[in-house]
Amino acid sequence: MKRPEETRIWITLCCIGVLFGCVKSREFDSPEGVCFADLTSNATYSEVKNRYVDETVQIQEDLIIEGYVISSDEKGNFFSVLYIQNNLSNPTEGFQIEIDMRDSHLFYPVGSKLYIKLKGLYLGKSKDVFKLGGTFTSFGNTSVGRLPTSVMDQHIFVACNDKVALEPRELTIDELTPNLTNTLVKFSKVEIIEGELGQPFAVPREETTRTLVNCQKHTIELLNSGFSDFQSAELPAGNGSITGVLLREKSDFKLAIRTLEDIDFEQMRCEEEVTTITTKNIIISELADPENNPKARFIELYNASEAPVPLNGWVLRRYTNDNSTVGSTIDLSNERIESHSTLVLSPNSEEFEAVYGFLPDMEVGTNTAADSNGDDTIELVDPLGTVIDIFGVVGEDGSGTSHEFEDGRALRNPEVIRGNSQYDLNEWTVYNDSGGFGTMEQPQLAPDDFTPGLRN
Repeated sequence: MKRPEETRIWITLCCIGVLFGCVKSREFDSPEGVCFADLTSNATYSEVKNRYVDETVQIQEDLIIEGYVISSDEKGNFFSVLYIQNNLSNPTEGFQIEIDMRDSHLFYPVGSKLYIKLKGLYLGKSKDVFKLGGTFTSFGNTSVGRLPTSVMDQHIFVACNDKVALEPRELTIDELTPNLTNTLVKFSKVEIIEGELGQPFAVPREETTRTLVNCQKHTIELLNSGFSDFQSAELPAGNGSITGVLLREKSDFKLAIRTLEDIDFEQMRCEEEVTTITTKNIIISELADPENNPKARFIELYNASEAPVPLNGWVLRRYTNDNSTVGSTIDLSNERIESHSTLVLSPNSEEFEAVYGFLPDMEVGTNTAADSNGDDTIELVDPLGTVIDIFGVVGEDGSGTSHEFEDGRALRNPEVIRGNSQYDLNEWTVYNDSGGFGTMEQPQLAPDDFTPGLRN
């Protein structure tokens, strides 16, 4: 004959079995639960985390923390885990609790206040993120595992507070810090990157990451379960706000939503920003016409400023021989020069790599400014149409002049850091096969006599 205590346990287990065995959908009412009004927290999240020293540890002290549930497995994007944070709004820390329970949202709905009795629980780290739970051992190593359902009521207690609305911490993607891991956050003015539009949230039965981006091009991964109810839904095409649990794997942040209602992408997508900058600190720094290999010609630009410069709207123009009209133009709009760095342009990238050992930054056509035979005039022009720098004199054939670099090289002197719209030989060292007018009669051979990519 069963004792009364055994009978009560048997009845409880039967009720749980009926509850979880007969229900095929997650859409049903929360069971009436027991709440606790006489518990008080006596430890902060930081104090608990400080007990971890290099390996998983079982907590032996009678410590209690409190927190608010921010995750939900109702739509299947979370599984066997609870995420809690320390405040209703503007949380400063969160915790991950591993549990062996399905449909935990019925017992611990979003906004519920929980007390966690830590004595007997295990504290560990996975990919630099703290977690609490039970334990499992693999190959002699102890790790935090799921807390069995049979002992959850000894550690997790629902406070006798009304369920409240959480206020996610509003942040930008570039403001994320590790202490905000496992808290509820909200990003505004974000969207799915263009290359992923039209795809579902997740591949069936596989954890899938998609990419969120803001208008400043900062990104964060959106983590989706292939078992979620919204797995097959198409990613939204607009721009707007998204709320979710902030997750992390070492230094990589991820966001996981609870439901599609966490996304409000009803605004227009970010406009492609076209930045136009003018500066006198972009200069022509080297022109090359090697005597031994005309296919190894190139032109080098240099950014002498302290900031990178996008070259939207910038062009290089070539005036062939003594022509006073532009013979060819190179559009530099897709390029950018980092601070104190160069941009090397070549008419033949394959030959350039074979000669100099690396690829040029930009391959351009033949008969352009990068393919001069040494008697042409080259202009660098900003987005406003202003000539920022020049080599040569428009309307004058360079042969036999101070701007001839045939079979040679024109090298900008290292002290020059600003462009000049009027050619000045004093700013250049010019090598050629004839000499005269302040130039050096010294033909140049590739690769040894040239320094593409290096500002001397």
